Amino acid sequence: MNVRIDSSWRTALANEWEAPYFKQLTDFVKDAYRNGPVWPAPARIFAAFDACPLDKVKVVILGQDPYHGPGQANGLCFSVADGIPMPPSLVNIFKEVADDMGAPGHIPASGNLDAWARQGVLLLNATLTVDQHRPGSHQGRGWEQFTDAVVRLLNDSTQGIVFLLWGSYAIRKGAFIDRSRHLVLTSPHPSPGSILTSQAPTY
Repeated sequence: MNVRIDSSWRTALANEWEAPYFKQLTDFVKDAYRNGPVWPAPARIFAAFDACPLDKVKVVILGQDPYHGPGQANGLCFSVADGIPMPPSLVNIFKEVADDMGAPGHIPASGNLDAWARQGVLLLNATLTVDQHRPGSHQGRGWEQFTDAVVRLLNDSTQGIVFLLWGSYAIRKGAFIDRSRHLVLTSPHPSPGSILTSQAPTY
């Protein structure tokens, strides 16, 4: 598969590429794409890492699965490609941003968060691929181990990163983050079943 990933991540994660679990994961993912459809497109699997090099990471937002609708996922958690209607969770995120910026009700025309990524926001899903219309279909295949390694790398080798953990899944995944080295903010998930403003962020 033709995948792209920034060289800083390729080098820092060298042990993961060579691990037996990652070989099994790679075989599974290749087979899934052959039998597709699978999202995001193969070239976008590592888009979060390609857009935000390791030494540029300032903020980490943790998601769970890529969007599973046709053409929605673009490799950045909560983000969709230009021209794709925004899922409700992304609309809620933009509403919160607009309120914080003093412009309530302002929703941008595009839900593509690539500009966030290029400013140092690592938009990381726990699993990086999914079958169309089958949420969670690639869970438990190795992606979680890989993305845990990413979070541990950031936790151990950097300082002062802001981790935004939205919802119980992200909070559990980030439980080991060293609060003495990084700022961890937790809130309800931005999906329609949760309301971001229902509680103040916790630290």
